[in-house]
Amino acid sequence: MWKIAVGFAVFAGLALFILSKGGDIDMSGEKHGAEATHVEPAKAASAPDMAASAVPAATASAPK
Repeated sequence: MWKIAVGFAVFAGLALFILSKGGDIDMSGEKHGAEATHVEPAKAASAPDMAASAVPAATASAPK
């Protein structure tokens, strides 16, 4: 039984150490209201953009 308690303490200490080294981690839960900030993710390339950029790469690597 004591091994479980020691294992838990070691695991919790390791988790807190890793979280403290992770930078700005907010453990306060979900934010609602005016103080909540929302960061838009980077715009992903659409399918036509990806297809157009793949064409020159495919033709450039083809043997002549």
